Amino acid sequence: MFENIEFLNKELFWLLLLIPIAIVWYVFTHNKQTAELRISSIKGFKSTSSIWSTFRHLLFVLRLLALGLLITAIARPRTVDVSTRTKTTRGIDIVMAIDVSASMLAKDLRPNRLEALKQVASDFIDGRPNDRIGLVEYAGEAYTKTPITSDKSIVQRSLRDIKYNTIIEGGTAIGMGLATSVNRLKDSRAKSKVIILLTDGVNNSGFIDPKIASELAVEYGIKVYTIGLGTNGMALSPIAINPNGTFRYGRQQVEIDEDLLEEIAEVTGGKYFRATNNKKLAEIYNEINKLEKTEIEEKKYYNYEEKYRPLVLLAGLLLLLELLLRNTIFRSFV
Repeated sequence: MFENIEFLNKELFWLLLLIPIAIVWYVFTHNKQTAELRISSIKGFKSTSSIWSTFRHLLFVLRLLALGLLITAIARPRTVDVSTRTKTTRGIDIVMAIDVSASMLAKDLRPNRLEALKQVASDFIDGRPNDRIGLVEYAGEAYTKTPITSDKSIVQRSLRDIKYNTIIEGGTAIGMGLATSVNRLKDSRAKSKVIILLTDGVNNSGFIDPKIASELAVEYGIKVYTIGLGTNGMALSPIAINPNGTFRYGRQQVEIDEDLLEEIAEVTGGKYFRATNNKKLAEIYNEINKLEKTEIEEKKYYNYEEKYRPLVLLAGLLLLLELLLRNTIFRSFV
């Protein structure tokens, strides 16, 4: 009931100090003004006179209550109803370029690099409710899996469907993946455009040079965050396909062209990260999430309702009651 009440003039509560002062003054003046009469016996006086004489102090109590109510009223009590409206003022368009080459099935991340990435990327998408996101797959060539969209259910469904397949030409065409991502964003009207490019290898195929693709990103005002995925040293990686279609695994040296990824990030105003395990990969996406904040405009509306009127009315009624009692019941005792 009183949770949303605030007082506009709290400093006026100091006036409540008048109440104890008034009490002291009342007691002092009452004792001083009371005349003494010495008699041998009071049996001739009615006991009711003594009772009414005691109750006459009620008049002073009514005055004090009225004073307290008036002081509270001029302190301006009011209730506050706060409503908030939010509006996205700066949206971000993001394209996630995902390497789907056979090496992404390496098991240095659990259960493998591709599945670990999909899990982390899914959490990242959920954390960007106000942005549009698209997906690009690339290996030896690249294509758009999902154009940029604000429908996160479509993006999540497309992300779950990403897997290694033999339809896409083998290899790692970083330039192709980056150029395709730029193509998805070049006509975007968003104030901020971002590509998150992930690979676990070196650029060894495709007909677009990664440096040319990064220059295109700069031309269209696109920032690129690059992620090198894979542990340091040796990793259990697919080395051949068995007759039944499964992979035969062996330990291979992890090779990532970090110099190229660092250059792409630096030229476009982004940042390069190295993910050597599941935890590090999650931390990288969390950091990108913090770096690319969507600006939200929040407006608060305050609805005030004054509550001093009932207090003034009650104080007036108490003073009226005091005046009525003073001139009727207690007329002979004041």
